[in-house]
Order: sequence, then C-alpha cells, then structure tokens
Amino acid sequence: MQTDTASETVPETVLPPADQHPRGRRSRLLLGLVFMGAGVNHFATPRHYERIVPPSMKGSARSLVVVSGVAEIAGGLGVLLPWTRRLAGLGLIALLAAVFPANLYMARAPEEFRKIPRWALYGRLPLQPLMMWWAWRATRRPS
Repeated sequence: MQTDTASETVPETVLPPADQHPRGRRSRLLLGLVFMGAGVNHFATPRHYERIVPPSMKGSARSLVVVSGVAEIAGGLGVLLPWTRRLAGLGLIALLAAVFPANLYMARAPEEFRKIPRWALYGRLPLQPLMMWWAWRATRRPS
C-alpha cells in the first residue's frame, strides 16, 4: 500500500517572536530585578559602595554612589518597558563600563578589602563584560 506523502501535512511549530518568547521575558525580568536590587542596595549600604570608589575619585564618592544607584534602578526599570528597553540596555552597558574602575581598584588593592577573598576580587573582572553582553542581548530587537 502506497501513501500519498504530498497530501500529508506536518503542522508547523509556531513560536512567538524572540522579544515575546518566555526565555527572553525571563531574562529581561531577571536583568531588571538584578539592577533594581543593586541600585536599591546603593542606598541601603552606601558605605560599602563608597569604599570601592578609587582613591582618585574619593572626593565625590557619595555623589557617584547616588548617581550609579539611581542609574541602576532606572536602567532596571527601563529594561522592563518595551518603549525604553533598547535605551536602557545601552545605558546599563555604559554604566557597567563606568563602574569598571572600581572593580579594578578592588583587585589591585586587596589589602583594602581583606574580608573578600583575592580570587573573588579578580573573579569580578570578567563578570563585567558578561553583564554587558547580557544587557545587550536582553534588550535588542529580534532579527
């Protein structure tokens, strides 16, 4: 018995657009929550953040902590809103680049941060580009 394969149709799998895919939504939600939480933490424990400001910027440490905290909260919220998502992603990438000197300072002056293991001070450095990639990936329009 011969079957007519031309008349058999296989239903196509219909996937939602990438910006509506559950994995993309979860990634954006997590990204937003991480940055909003970090931003709120700038106001809950400002001394921690002031300590990691490099010595050359210590005079404006309090202002830098406030500005970066506000930027993290705004960026985190912006990621969640479709009309601000792309700009928020770019802003978070710029913010991550701007705070990188603090991570370098911590790695280069471990004696100032004795409670943090040295491996963790260096381990933070490659996290910055990974966070930048995540912010970029989560906030781009699907192709």
